[in-house]
Amino acid sequence: MRRHAAPIRPSRRRPGVVALVLAAAAIRPATSAAQQKPIDPRDTTHAQTQAPFFTRKDAFLGAGFVLGTLAMFPLDKHVASELLDSATQANRFFKRASTGAELIASPGAYVIGGTLFVVGQVAHKPRVADLGWHGTEAVLLADGVAFVIKGFAGRARPVLSDGTDPTSFRAGKGFTSGNWASFPSGHTTTAFAAASAVTNETTRWWPKSTWVVGPLMYGGATAVGLSRMYHNKHWGSDVVLGAAIGTFSGRKVVQYAHGHPHNFVDRWILRTSVLPDGHGGALVGVSVDP
Repeated sequence: MRRHAAPIRPSRRRPGVVALVLAAAAIRPATSAAQQKPIDPRDTTHAQTQAPFFTRKDAFLGAGFVLGTLAMFPLDKHVASELLDSATQANRFFKRASTGAELIASPGAYVIGGTLFVVGQVAHKPRVADLGWHGTEAVLLADGVAFVIKGFAGRARPVLSDGTDPTSFRAGKGFTSGNWASFPSGHTTTAFAAASAVTNETTRWWPKSTWVVGPLMYGGATAVGLSRMYHNKHWGSDVVLGAAIGTFSGRKVVQYAHGHPHNFVDRWILRTSVLPDGHGGALVGVSVDP
């Protein structure tokens, strides 16, 4: 008697097993991603989330400042005469507030930044120390850039021509005479550098603060620029260029510092501590992160 082999039929369980394997493979990455803490794109501390150092937003911002500076050149004389007109509301306002606004920028920016840094270090408040140091760092960078441009541009301050000749430039004279160092405005550069650094720094750890801190800081910086024009020390185009240099300095200092938390400057400034040695002296130490 012949025995016929039973036909081999595909197992009914196999499709189910395959489906389970595929489902597990699909769920696993989704579960791991869900378990990861979402990262705020503004937090550049993590290397894997670093944005390009110069972004499209920077390009648009820079283009706006360039166009604003160029647009102000033909308006410099008119704006100066309007601001100095004793009959205008602006003149009466700046007569009362201009000196105070300028003091807040210089030396105020250095005093405030230094104080925040010291308080943060002594009280072990890293965010406060960051805020103070990065604000001061941005101001130092911005003022350095402004100093070089002032020297080479050699633009006469409005006071030399009683606000009637905004076209007087003498290359290099800004290094030898303060009256020929009008372009850009140093006080405005300082004020906007501090405003930009503070706004960007606080936005990292308190995102909702942008809509409060930003207008206050940039509004104050704008008042500084206008006060310099009121005192016949700068033209409108000087102020716009100063605002550009300060804004970019603050943005880039904060972005670089938190994108490269182990950079040489921050490592020595923010992580240096002075401790008593028990013998009437002091020890200086630098903490090193693993």
